[in-house]
Amino acid sequence: MSIVNHEQNPGDHRSDLIGRFAQHKVAANLLMLIMLLAGAVSLIKLNTQFLPNFEPDYVIVRVTWPGASAEDVAKSIVTPLEQQLRNLDYVKEMRSTSYQSAGVIVLEYDEGSDMGLALDQVKEYVDLVRNLPSDSETPEVSKVSLNEDVATIILSSDGTLEELRPLAYQYERELLDRGVAKVEFIGLPSQEIAIQVDSKQISALKMSLPQLGQQILNASQDIPAGTSGKSEAAKELRSIEQRRSESGFE
Repeated sequence: MSIVNHEQNPGDHRSDLIGRFAQHKVAANLLMLIMLLAGAVSLIKLNTQFLPNFEPDYVIVRVTWPGASAEDVAKSIVTPLEQQLRNLDYVKEMRSTSYQSAGVIVLEYDEGSDMGLALDQVKEYVDLVRNLPSDSETPEVSKVSLNEDVATIILSSDGTLEELRPLAYQYERELLDRGVAKVEFIGLPSQEIAIQVDSKQISALKMSLPQLGQQILNASQDIPAGTSGKSEAAKELRSIEQRRSESGFE
């Protein structure tokens, strides 16, 4: 039996990647430094958010009929709208809910649908329904949008709550002007303004109290005005006309 001892010549080195780095330690350290710098830059530019960027595939149709029962809403409002809206394309599912004084229809579209175009089509189909009750309000058609919470601002004062209300509205206007999509108030009681009209003036206007109240309501509300752009770049347009002061109603 013979034993052969194979000894590696000190001059022989591995020719693969590990061998080359073993021979050139500076190159290995330089590569590690480049990787660390690239990781640091990527971490700074990493997009972090609670929800991913996607567009909900839902359109909501809401109709208010003051004083009507749920059965009347379902028969006179929801059913005619459903019969018209079932002719829409790319609708995956349609659900409706009828309750006292209002009805809601939710349209779920196929994934990847152009929701801007879908919203316009729903508005067109809703406008084709002419036999809704005359005393019901104009149908509201809106697209479901997700808003991500980015900040919480706390306002406090030693004075009355009414002293903070103008300041809160001022901050709201400034945030909206800076591009914030929506501002919600928590803990701020709703404000009520009483409008008194003389009976002689009502007679001169030739309007009943409900008609006058409806006219005031129509002239003081924020109304959706469609969208601008497509896909993730789409922006909701809204007409800001809600009155919040005595001078505004005057």
